[in-house]
Amino acid sequence: MPHVLVLNASYEPLGVVPLRRALVLVLNDKAVSLEDSGALMHSATRVIPAPSVVRLKRFVRVPFRGPVPLTRRALFARDGGRCAYCGGVATSVDHVIPRSRGGQHTWENVVAACRRCNHVKADRHVAEIGWRLRHQPEPPSGLAWRIIGTGHRDPRWLPYLRPYGADDAMARIDGRTSA
Repeated sequence: MPHVLVLNASYEPLGVVPLRRALVLVLNDKAVSLEDSGALMHSATRVIPAPSVVRLKRFVRVPFRGPVPLTRRALFARDGGRCAYCGGVATSVDHVIPRSRGGQHTWENVVAACRRCNHVKADRHVAEIGWRLRHQPEPPSGLAWRIIGTGHRDPRWLPYLRPYGADDAMARIDGRTSA
């Protein structure tokens, strides 16, 4: 099922919701559709264009947001789905300093890895086997990561996420920077 970007009344990105939830917001006059996805939703009496971006009519106060949560989906988005060691297609999560040797499960110590590299590295340090990381792992920053880290992306969302660091996030995901 497609997902929809939800913006606050101030155009600040709040999150991503399923299409059905976005339609309920629009039909209950709590949100307005800013971008249509091109699809049409049919009921018994109406035909409604399916939204891709909706903006709430009333401002919602958002409590302080801490760091971006470390999830598998967000990690693969940060690393662009590529192995941090060889650049191949990543299929697993690896701890740079193995947990068996005191490594923590934090953004600075976790990378996406291919099955082969993860198996060869096992519970050893990168320096022990003479490998180097393609980029130093760091926590993602910017409000756009809360949206992009969900794994749902739509090109129509980019203009609304750009002021919140979307260009940097997308460049990192697409592998255009080596940060």
